[in-house]
Amino acid sequence: MDRLCDVCKARPATHRIVDRRGGLAREIYLCDRCYAEQYGGLRSPWESLFGGFFDDFLGDFFDRPRPRRTSVDISEWLSQPAREALQRAAEVAVEYKSHDIDTEHLLLALLESEVVGAIFKALKLSPEDVEQYIEHNAPKGEAEVKSPSLSPRLKEVLVLAAEEAQRLGHSYIGPEHLLIGLLRESDGLAGDLLRKYGLTPESLRQQVVKVVGKGAEEGRVEEPSPTPTLDKFSRDLTALARQGKLDPVIGRHEEIETVIEILSRRTKNNPVLIGEPGVGKTAIVEGLAQRIVKGEVPEILKGKRVVELDLTGLVAGTKYRGEFEERIRKVLDEVKKNQDQIILFIDEVHLLVGAGGTGEEGTMDAANILKPMLARGELHVIGATTLGEYQKRIEKDPALERRFQPVFVAEPTVEQTVEILRGLRDRLEAHHKVRITEEAIVAAAELSDRYIRGRFLPDKAIDLLDQACARVRIRNTMPPPQVQEAEAKIKQLEREESAAVGAKDFGRAEEIRLELKGLEERRDRALEEWKKTRAKSVPEVRTEHVAEIVSRLTGIPVSELTKEEREKLLKMEELLHQRIVGQDEAVRAVSEAVRRARAGLSDPNRPIASFLFLGPTGVGKTELAKALAWILFGDEDAIVRIDMSEYMERHTVSRLVGAPPGYVGYE
Repeated sequence: MDRLCDVCKARPATHRIVDRRGGLAREIYLCDRCYAEQYGGLRSPWESLFGGFFDDFLGDFFDRPRPRRTSVDISEWLSQPAREALQRAAEVAVEYKSHDIDTEHLLLALLESEVVGAIFKALKLSPEDVEQYIEHNAPKGEAEVKSPSLSPRLKEVLVLAAEEAQRLGHSYIGPEHLLIGLLRESDGLAGDLLRKYGLTPESLRQQVVKVVGKGAEEGRVEEPSPTPTLDKFSRDLTALARQGKLDPVIGRHEEIETVIEILSRRTKNNPVLIGEPGVGKTAIVEGLAQRIVKGEVPEILKGKRVVELDLTGLVAGTKYRGEFEERIRKVLDEVKKNQDQIILFIDEVHLLVGAGGTGEEGTMDAANILKPMLARGELHVIGATTLGEYQKRIEKDPALERRFQPVFVAEPTVEQTVEILRGLRDRLEAHHKVRITEEAIVAAAELSDRYIRGRFLPDKAIDLLDQACARVRIRNTMPPPQVQEAEAKIKQLEREESAAVGAKDFGRAEEIRLELKGLEERRDRALEEWKKTRAKSVPEVRTEHVAEIVSRLTGIPVSELTKEEREKLLKMEELLHQRIVGQDEAVRAVSEAVRRARAGLSDPNRPIASFLFLGPTGVGKTELAKALAWILFGDEDAIVRIDMSEYMERHTVSRLVGAPPGYVGYE
């Protein structure tokens, strides 16, 4: 007889867990649903690691006020020794007068752990040697520090430790997982030291299994997947959410609630997310998957899988008639058999119309294959598309349109984008090993909104901040200019020395050799000083770095981007009069209209102003428009010039508004 779940006492057990919470080890057997409910939180390290616990932990330790936020608390997954190690690491950072709790501080703290001591003993490593090495090589500050914060390197270590706990099947994060995380982290002093001893992640994992044992994965009952064809052409978002591989979703609570409401309906329960590219449609579905993993959904949706279907993968390789239909029927039959467990997500859902169709008589596209199943309620589908594609492809097919319930996703405001960037800050810092200032986050949102056209928030702001972080990291890994100049000079002198020896001018060769020796010594000193400075401080991403990226993308000078806009607006008349002589009334009217709009007193969804400049040829009408573009956008060519003399014929208006129905170019 199969063993039943120890929690629900109803479903068969598929997981054996070694639960060490509370300091006691006990074996429990769980079914899939109870396992997801009990231990799903551990599988979202990005959401939990930087949510509230470490701010609360450091706040309690250093009497720092706790921030207001809601997130998963990692404290229940950290074992007591791991908590003590993190607290000890904070104490070490204070002793070293460091503003950051870094990897070397955590390694020193872990040396006091019994588990790490046993691992070191098995590997014949000396904790005293490690302590001495860190004492001699760890950077030390000069001024007293009261409340250090986690460094980007240590944030990555914590994420890697959560991954190791998951890999080993443990239901907690202990000192042993933190030790493997330190080894896997590539830039820190602790990782460099452990690798010098010849340690590898696999060798440490083997020692961890010997010392503390293996967890759930060891006794897991592996079963064949009920949806093998679907798995081949899809991506399981709930599994990715459980493993912590999805970015946290900031905001969008209303849209996620609306999607949950539609999915909970008895009929017509297929939402379609409609919005411009980059506003966060896919993120809403990822947010739903994360809520399902955490159990924050109605009973009807608990335990369901959100699976993203790859339409292009389904079509790829289908050369002959009937192959695509056969492939998609297999997928849909599997979904139908497991309809109580699966929600299909189809990104770019408009591609259903025409997908797989060859244009020959008798062939069907994906939309026509899906329609009957959608009508009978045998499929739960979430779609995502843009408004233009929805109107062009789906609205034209009323039978398909009525199967879906539209959910419109608006572009977030600049303020909401700032909140989203704050939520992604820890992930970007851990990836790029930099610190992102608050000013850089605000600048990324504001500058991308003001200067980058044709794209939408928050996507363009995230890309801008990501690229700025990459640029700062690359600069930090490059030696300083004086070292590079010395290298170039050394190569030149080496060539001159070879030429002097070849010409048998040994006196000149000796002079060059002495000059080379002095230059190499200066280069080595500068390089050593740069390495020490780099080890002591974490590079910061500031407003000017974000402005540099915007300048490269738009061609607007950096000085114009970083200049205070308030200063420009107050002196707008003076700036315009630098290019326009006289015309005081026109300049004043233009300046007041722009100031009114920038002050937020006019409707942000309407044009800033509409001006009609009247006057004879040569008085400055076009020049005033160019001067205005120069002040607002940093480039006088940032205008769209329409010469109405080119639109005198009746048919030429189609150049502005497009061809009318029935004419070439309407579609």
